[in-house]
Amino acid sequence: MTVSGTSAPTTDFELEINGMTCASCANRIERKLNKLDGVAATVNYATEKAKISVAADSTDIDASVLIATVESAGYGAKEPRREAAPSSASPDADADVSDPVALLKRRLLVSTLLTVPVVLLAMVPALQFESWQWLSLTLAAPVVVWGAAPFHRAAWTNARHGAATMDTLVSIGTLAAFGWSLYALFLGTAGEPGMTHAFSFAIERTDGLGNIYLEAAAGVTTFILAGRYFEARSKRRAGAALTALLELGAKEVAVLRDEVEIRIPIDELAVGDLFVVRPGEKVATDGIVEEGSSAIDAAMLTGESVPVEVAPGDAVTGATVNAGGRIVVRATRVGADTQLAQMARLVEEAQTGKAAAQRLADRISGIFVPIVIALSAITLGFWLGAGAGTATAFTAAVAVLIIACPCALGLATPTALMVGTGRGAQLGILIKGPEVLESTRRIDTIVLDKTGTVTTGSMTLTDVIAAPGEDADEIARLAGALEYASEHP
Repeated sequence: MTVSGTSAPTTDFELEINGMTCASCANRIERKLNKLDGVAATVNYATEKAKISVAADSTDIDASVLIATVESAGYGAKEPRREAAPSSASPDADADVSDPVALLKRRLLVSTLLTVPVVLLAMVPALQFESWQWLSLTLAAPVVVWGAAPFHRAAWTNARHGAATMDTLVSIGTLAAFGWSLYALFLGTAGEPGMTHAFSFAIERTDGLGNIYLEAAAGVTTFILAGRYFEARSKRRAGAALTALLELGAKEVAVLRDEVEIRIPIDELAVGDLFVVRPGEKVATDGIVEEGSSAIDAAMLTGESVPVEVAPGDAVTGATVNAGGRIVVRATRVGADTQLAQMARLVEEAQTGKAAAQRLADRISGIFVPIVIALSAITLGFWLGAGAGTATAFTAAVAVLIIACPCALGLATPTALMVGTGRGAQLGILIKGPEVLESTRRIDTIVLDKTGTVTTGSMTLTDVIAAPGEDADEIARLAGALEYASEHP
């Protein structure tokens, strides 16, 4: 929690949200939080975090109130553990015993193996042997029941709170298609031996009692599981970029206590402590050089390959490398206040923010699901009113639900922004926010302020130009002999 120093003071909170399954969930939580007096909240589905600002005069609103508000919407929330490296890879830190990405992968692989033959049997008449439809039922049932279990579970949770999300569409659509197939198989003509699904481009109206939609129920489930898996994997990799950034820091430090060096974990270092940095070691934290002189390799921070000379009174930054002599440094900033931690926080905030395209997608997804369910109900009523029969009307209504499952609507933009900012951090590029990344499409000129940005960072000899009458090879030999014992770049 931090207090802003702007003209209108606010108290800022960050919450980790779990239980979200699509952008509609994030939109719903955001609306719920923003209904509180003096609260301005942004919920990011990709990072599964909420950034909340509470006006200073709203003294009755604290973290517990915000968490209770999120839980009243049917989701879980908690304050992040600050001692751990920030990560957006896992939606539920309490579920560490079971890797969510591995669980999704296993669910996806099993569903794919079962779905492929179901789709082939339905789409290729030559493969439709006698009673093939019963084999399709046997293969599709585990996909719709077990493979789609996360969607059914989320749909039920949201229904209990009077909400509808993308999972509602997936669950209702797949269950309706599967349920109709069971009805057609056991009570219609679809279960008769010798029944075939002929492939045709012609549109022919039937009562639907001879049609099964097992391939649609299993196929939709598998495709959306694939989307969820790739999303989770991308989020994990983007979260790993933050972890890798923090891993650059030192783990232990040699502190001077009564002129005696004592090695302690970096977490125990306090502002004002004197610590020793030997050649080749990382500077433990931000500080001021008190004794000694050396050259500091700050390439990870500045991109410059040439070490910077430091002497007593000069500032040094944590995670940079001492390339020269022994120095004694007085710590001025530790923990979350260091420049490295601020860099990591910058990346995290860039991932948590929302670009204009993402805000538009969130707004659309927030009203999309109720509209689709209403359209499905209208379709059902229209065909019933037109006297087309219950079977035909139900078939048309199910078709509307199955077609309208575009989870990518609220997924593609936040995931792309998150992966982009995370990958940038891995490559040494800090992106201040998603709106900055989005605005790069208008760039026509790039201005670079130093050579280290665009070079490899290590100097090499490219050519020897000798004066008239001199031998280039001899000059290179003499220069090499002089350089051999030198540490100069």
